[in-house]
Amino acid sequence: MKENIIEIERVSFRYKGSAEGLLEDVSLRVKKGELLLLTGASGSGKTTIIRLINGLIPHYYPGELAGSVTVAGRDIRRTELYELAGLVGTVFQNPRSQFFSVDTDGEIVFGPENIGLAPEEILRRKQKVVREMHIEKLLDKSLFALSGGEKQRIACASVSALLPEVILLDEPSSNLDQNAIENLREEIKRWKAQGKTIVISEHRLWYLKDLVDRVLYMDAGVVRREWSGRDFAAMGSDEIRALRLRPLAAPELLAPDCGLACAGKDGCAMTEDLSEPGGGIVLRDFYFSYHRKPYLLRKKRFAENDPMLSLRIARLVLPKQAVVAVIGSNGTGKSTFLKCVCGLVKDCGGSIELDGKIYRGKDRLKLSYLVMQDVNHQLFTDSVEAEVLLSMREKSGARYAAILESLGILAYKDKHPMALSGGQKQRVAIASAIAADARLMLFDEPTSGLDFSHMEKVGALLKSIAAQGNTVLVATHDPELIELCCDYILCIENGKLGYLKKTRPRIGVDGVSA
Repeated sequence: MKENIIEIERVSFRYKGSAEGLLEDVSLRVKKGELLLLTGASGSGKTTIIRLINGLIPHYYPGELAGSVTVAGRDIRRTELYELAGLVGTVFQNPRSQFFSVDTDGEIVFGPENIGLAPEEILRRKQKVVREMHIEKLLDKSLFALSGGEKQRIACASVSALLPEVILLDEPSSNLDQNAIENLREEIKRWKAQGKTIVISEHRLWYLKDLVDRVLYMDAGVVRREWSGRDFAAMGSDEIRALRLRPLAAPELLAPDCGLACAGKDGCAMTEDLSEPGGGIVLRDFYFSYHRKPYLLRKKRFAENDPMLSLRIARLVLPKQAVVAVIGSNGTGKSTFLKCVCGLVKDCGGSIELDGKIYRGKDRLKLSYLVMQDVNHQLFTDSVEAEVLLSMREKSGARYAAILESLGILAYKDKHPMALSGGQKQRVAIASAIAADARLMLFDEPTSGLDFSHMEKVGALLKSIAAQGNTVLVATHDPELIELCCDYILCIENGKLGYLKKTRPRIGVDGVSA
């Protein structure tokens, strides 16, 4: 019988500055070589469990900790973080938060170098990891030039190079397209075959259901349910939905190879004519290159196949008062498109025509509001209340309270935004966008890190924003969100328009088939 490598005994924890405890008398054991899945609502304590195991609690995140946590026989209270580095490896939700280098090669070898291994051993480990993960094409590249999926693979490689006994993953698929998720799945399978002990906190379940040995369901800081991997995979859709979890069934591919065959010289094909006066929002001459040349962006027209261009949209007509899903692979240009549309990229020209008025340059900032993929970049104040009020043109306590209530975060109005969980931060940023009341609302992966219940609330809010006369563009890898609320799907591949087609939601925002 395998021994326990992780033991958490009657642990309660409250973060410093928080009036409420996050974990309440939690006990769990993980056997050596086991793959354990933690699931449940955002803010239920999953990430806190991860931080207990890797020692970030209490050594980095202070608070009131009761009970005991041991990893491979080591008491985490008495074990410094550097002593755990070779034993426990962590892949975070946002891999950028764990990078210490600026290039891929340096990041892969950083861990082995940091624990003082000999140069020959460091090189051997690097070569082994690169060969096993098939990431030769990612070597000798800037980390800033990688897509989200590529960053995740480098994060996994850097953890693998340390040869840890325990590997922790916190929402690892939240910002990945389905191809990148498949790569992540293969890496988890490889770790499991090597006998690693793996603990994963995750909302997406379909890619893990036949890999996990055991599943724990957390709610309000308590472990409420437990299943074997086989029993969990056999659960019906009604039971999964009753627990407010995301589906176990694998979604259809969001962005099949459209081949750009539908894209004419004026943009993409549409299912209905939106080009009539007043019929849509017209985008013209949106061109951008990350390889900037002083003269390049002053031209009015560009060659469609110019390799220097990261975004090339001659003309696009968006429907008014609709929710448009922007889909495509990681690194294909979705985030770049949103940033250019709202005017955050100063080197991108282009104009937006709406109701007979043309918006160029900084004027596009007045027309639109963007919720970024990494919301930490746009949280500025010391409370949730102040953050939302900051975005309001006319301050209204009743309106801000209603927005927070609709997103389930009114109880956190006095908390510092940076003290919240990833999903809660995301909802604060969405609340600020709604409060801004811009005509063109842009969301970059707004449901990454959210459980299904809060995804439904976001979907309902996006629909209500469109119903109030706004147009919503939402870059997403979540098919569930598209089914919940999106009226159109806009495909972007390699900076070009693929197609814009109308879709019909298949399930309502209350979870009932439409």
